[in-house]
Amino acid sequence: MGAPGTRRIGVIGLGAMGSGIAQLAIEAGYETVGREVSDELGSKASGRIAHFLGRKVEKEKMTAAERDAALARLSLTTDLSDLADCDLVIEAIVEELGAKLDLFAELERIVRPDTILATNTSALSVTEIAAAVATPERVVGMHFFNPAPLMPLVEIVRAELSSDEAVEAAFAVGERLGKRPIHCQDTPGFVVNRVLIPLLNDCIRVLDEARVSPEDLDTAMTAGAGWPMGPCTLVDLVGIDVHVHASEALYEKLREPRMAPPPRIVAMRNAGLLGRKSGRGFYTYE
Repeated sequence: MGAPGTRRIGVIGLGAMGSGIAQLAIEAGYETVGREVSDELGSKASGRIAHFLGRKVEKEKMTAAERDAALARLSLTTDLSDLADCDLVIEAIVEELGAKLDLFAELERIVRPDTILATNTSALSVTEIAAAVATPERVVGMHFFNPAPLMPLVEIVRAELSSDEAVEAAFAVGERLGKRPIHCQDTPGFVVNRVLIPLLNDCIRVLDEARVSPEDLDTAMTAGAGWPMGPCTLVDLVGIDVHVHASEALYEKLREPRMAPPPRIVAMRNAGLLGRKSGRGFYTYE
């Protein structure tokens, strides 16, 4: 199943995460089919990928010929049936279980029986997503971190019925993409988010409880705890709406109070203060 013979990868959903995964795939030499719901969104993603590869040429991290060859390996479509011959399909659509279930059920009717189906979900159960198909042994999690081209980690998530072959094939792809893959089981939050989300929630609560500014809290955690980035800066980068959604999903599964998003950050989300992508979060951005 998928085995070392993975040659063609499909990526469904070409937002910030999906386009990053597609960029990694074409740089690693994979023929890559990117699927978006409209030509306009596909073109936007293609432009984003070309921009980032162009930056790598400017920094002499790749040649212009290597960039052109990588871009030639990317094809765009709005039709799921164009993924029929992929060896591995990575789903990176909206974090809603219903949407993912519908997509996986449709994918199973399109792709080959040996195609591995991977989800990039950060907070949903891979086992629940796998329940959408009659062959759940082919479903795994491949949880990349944002921005995917820069963050070294990918969590390879084994669902209840994932086969050893599917897990190892996904792991091998992760390595070829230049990542440092780790094995983990399908538990809420996997590894990083299970640790990081309640920790970030604690940090946000401290803002009010200790009457500390975002700047001072970030300084405390970088200068005092050795964090490479302060918690407020990190949540602004991830997206306040994304963090709230992940917190709510973890709390729903575990019912641990630390998992629940603090009222302050829920209010910010509701006010449209989403961090870097909206121009305002804990900080203001140009």
